[in-house]
Amino acid sequence: MHYVPVVIIGAGQAGLAMSHCLTQRRIEHVVLERGRIAERWRSERWDSLRLLTPNWMTRLPGWSYDGDDPDGYMTAPEFVRYLADYAGSSGAPIKAGTTVLSVRSTPFGYRVETNWFGWETRAVVIATGQCDVPRIPEFAQRLPAWLHQITPSEYRNPRQLPEGGVLVVGASATGVQLAAEIRQSGRDVVLAAGRHTRLPRRYRGRDTWWWLERIGVLDETTDEVSDLQRARALPSFQLVGGPDGRTIDLGTLRDAGVRILGRAVGAEGRALHLRDDLAETTGAAQAALERLLARIDIVADASGAPPAADAMRTLQFGASPTAFDLGAEGIRTVLWATGYRRDYSWLKVPVLDVAGEICHDGGITPSPGLYVLGLNFLRRRRSHFIDGVGFDAAELAQDIQCHLAVSHRAVA
Repeated sequence: MHYVPVVIIGAGQAGLAMSHCLTQRRIEHVVLERGRIAERWRSERWDSLRLLTPNWMTRLPGWSYDGDDPDGYMTAPEFVRYLADYAGSSGAPIKAGTTVLSVRSTPFGYRVETNWFGWETRAVVIATGQCDVPRIPEFAQRLPAWLHQITPSEYRNPRQLPEGGVLVVGASATGVQLAAEIRQSGRDVVLAAGRHTRLPRRYRGRDTWWWLERIGVLDETTDEVSDLQRARALPSFQLVGGPDGRTIDLGTLRDAGVRILGRAVGAEGRALHLRDDLAETTGAAQAALERLLARIDIVADASGAPPAADAMRTLQFGASPTAFDLGAEGIRTVLWATGYRRDYSWLKVPVLDVAGEICHDGGITPSPGLYVLGLNFLRRRRSHFIDGVGFDAAELAQDIQCHLAVSHRAVA
């Protein structure tokens, strides 16, 4: 059994940011990673994926993008190299190929068991991220066996899919990007859209992220929103990163030949059950878009930004069917772009709620010395973005330092 004051679980951007902050405070720690640095970015991302945020926004504690394309968007391999260089710059003490089997409380802290050996520690930071295990609805089990089902973590490119049409379920960033890519390859594509958030790629001469930062949206904290649970559950922005700077939404998909349906709510054999809510969800997305652009316009007008020649059109959708025959429509693949859930089956500390999520207040759990980092809206809206996790890591590192000092005095 090995001892170290702090164990960080996960070597993605959250774990590496925390490692950097602990190193600055000269707190000994170890980072346990089941695979390699940024493993999910290496093995669970599709070939054409680029970051949704521009390069200038790729910022971590003590490290930021310094290339010659600040307005571009990194590919997944480029981001892997970025994180590997970041880890090397701070000498992050990473134990690669180390799978955590369990975390349990002890009288003096925690015991972390891995596939190699165990660690005794006084603090644990769970930095396994927001995008853990693909969330697939239960009714997927009732679809016919001949239908190929796949998640974005498994998808690489259209060539890997069997012949025939493709149903994409989900209209957030991943769903609309993959629907566009698969349609561009010549496939018939149908998209079942639920709740979504529209945004233009650029607005009034700037990337929309620039405006979101300028008007303070990204720095809104958990105590500044009226419904935190709803804020944490908001779908990701319908954005795509790419050299052409294009905007993508249900309208551009429809123009490209993608058939848009309402929310998928069930299945029986080859019959997919849908909700006739397309007009409702697109209307809600339009209203939210207009409210946001109105906030941007106030600041943009005051700064003399060019007029809004790139405003997004209002989308109109009528009634949509409540049943869809997958076989008759030629669908042979279903791609579940329905988000992710967290798998904490290895966490043997009683801090999970009824939904299996970690109970926390800004990353601080009810169990002293146990922390979580990298989740959606952990402390502020930007918490799970690349450039936001560092703020949370710095604040939690201070709490960890205080916890170690108190627990050390208690043991002494």
